[in-house]
Amino acid sequence: MGIQDIIEGKKQWRAHVARVKALPRDYQIVYKEIQRYFFKVGPVGLADGTLLSGIVDFFEEGVADGKGVLELIGNDVAAFCDDLVKDSRTYADIYQESISGKPGTAAK
Repeated sequence: MGIQDIIEGKKQWRAHVARVKALPRDYQIVYKEIQRYFFKVGPVGLADGTLLSGIVDFFEEGVADGKGVLELIGNDVAAFCDDLVKDSRTYADIYQESISGKPGTAAK
């Protein structure tokens, strides 16, 4: 990863954060909870940036349709997050595999 990649990554992240800040307050609160959950659970594909930006896209559509954030995701933020990454590998899976000593044996 070169310096240009780092600079471009920072620009993209700042643009992403600006999009989140443009959302209504209730959407921002839920987004931050989703982000916190994903940073804790750690889906492996989180670093490519499509998951979080996809959520912002989804939220922006909800705002445009005049829907509340809980109408979109339901009352359980963790369940919403789990549904998004149910078929994805997480860092928890990798950790379980490392302590079991058997690659590919982590339960889904």
